[in-house]
Amino acid sequence: MYNEQAIIVNKLENGNDLMEKGIIRVENLSAYYGELEVLKNINLEISPNKITAIIGPSGCGKTTLIRCLNRLFETVPRTRFSGKIFYKERDIISYDTTDIRKEIGMVFQRPNPFPTMNIYNNVIAGYKLNGLKLSKLESDQLVEETLKKVALWDEVRDKLYRSSTELSGGQQQRLCIARTIAVRPGVILFDEPCAALDPISTSKIEELMLTLKEDFTIIIVTHNMQQAARVSDFTAFLMAGQLIEFGYTDMIFTSPKDKRTEEYITGRFG
Repeated sequence: MYNEQAIIVNKLENGNDLMEKGIIRVENLSAYYGELEVLKNINLEISPNKITAIIGPSGCGKTTLIRCLNRLFETVPRTRFSGKIFYKERDIISYDTTDIRKEIGMVFQRPNPFPTMNIYNNVIAGYKLNGLKLSKLESDQLVEETLKKVALWDEVRDKLYRSSTELSGGQQQRLCIARTIAVRPGVILFDEPCAALDPISTSKIEELMLTLKEDFTIIIVTHNMQQAARVSDFTAFLMAGQLIEFGYTDMIFTSPKDKRTEEYITGRFG
């Protein structure tokens, strides 16, 4: 572990990417709302089956960054980005937008289950929306397996055909995670997934992320420093659209190399 960290520290000091081969590689990414540059020459490599936290003050570009990764950024009028983003060594621009969003799924700040669908159909919604057919047996197995993965099966197994809106906020968010992972993405983007949840639900989501990284790569945007420290393997600190520092989470929180990182983590601004 010491040698690996020494190599990574050396790479960071020389301005190179954190890992040689990541599942996502961002090269010289800049993003614009009209003429306003909101991301400035970002270079970042995301390691597979790890949790990467993106932290920084409000308006620094955190959400814009993750929305670029699955091309949701393009859905907003007058936006554009320059540079390259590679997913499994393939430029995301070469993907159909539907395909890249199946590969890089997203869980939003507020739970957003489909209100007109019951719990069962929410889980398999990705298949229906993409025209993929499942037999009843396949659907049943997928729903059970997926709800078990998000630790929701025992809570809803007897009410699968009831409205998803009957669930609590924390349950709805786990249902949204189930809907995301049901189509088996490689990466899950979490945009402040616990911001609207109580502490108990937040704890369940954090435990869930730690379990899910065995099968998925996770990127989480969070304002919660304690949450980033608890769950992430790597942390990226953004400020004013720039990537200020990126490294192992324990190194970022205990021995940051940039004074701005230290000031943000210790609460002097942000």
